[in-house]
Amino acid sequence: MTEPSQASLHLARFAAVIPAYQEEKHVGEVARRTLAQLPNVLVVDDGSSDATAERAREAGVQVITHPQNRGKGESIKTGLRHWVARGIDYVVLLDADGQHLPEEISRFIEAVKGEPERQIFLGSRMSDVATMPLVRRAVNRYMSRTISRACGQVIPDTQCGFRMLHRDLIPAVLSGADRFDYETEMLLIASRKGERIISVPITTVYSDEVSSIKPVRDTIRFFSLLRRYRRASA
Repeated sequence: MTEPSQASLHLARFAAVIPAYQEEKHVGEVARRTLAQLPNVLVVDDGSSDATAERAREAGVQVITHPQNRGKGESIKTGLRHWVARGIDYVVLLDADGQHLPEEISRFIEAVKGEPERQIFLGSRMSDVATMPLVRRAVNRYMSRTISRACGQVIPDTQCGFRMLHRDLIPAVLSGADRFDYETEMLLIASRKGERIISVPITTVYSDEVSSIKPVRDTIRFFSLLRRYRRASA
């Protein structure tokens, strides 16, 4: 990996992927605000039956539509492949429901300047938990401790989808899980490759977003994933 100088960190080297499913209410605003931060923005519509794709196109960003729902992990991988094929160096991932502030993409770019040799940067909401619902805060802390142990490094907010990857790491994470457990597997893969995950403080935002996580199904997926990685390292 060639370390970037501060002068070489041109915004054209960065792109964003916004995975979206049934997000017609928020995706247009999120896409417009992201486009104000970066010149390269892609929304991956994961087989929505509403106007998600139309709202994203109206915002002026690129859109790829899956013909049927394939899962958040597959949507992210579609976006990563798209930008790597076009020579982008850093890909920012953020959610379509407004929970992540596009204006804070600059924090990730600043983090690269301080850690130019790192390949994965992860948002952390844990320094701003006052507005985080109590149950979600407790679950987040438990999951982060559990995943941190599996990764062999302290990761304050493993559940945050706001993150950034360098192109050198992307090929290794294109074979991960297909749904929400993919975001956890990405951290495990990066850690097994010896990458130190850099935490980037971000704002905690909760409004009227509706989680697409299925508590029982996705909890089973999560623990199955951890068991698989523990067996592989035994």
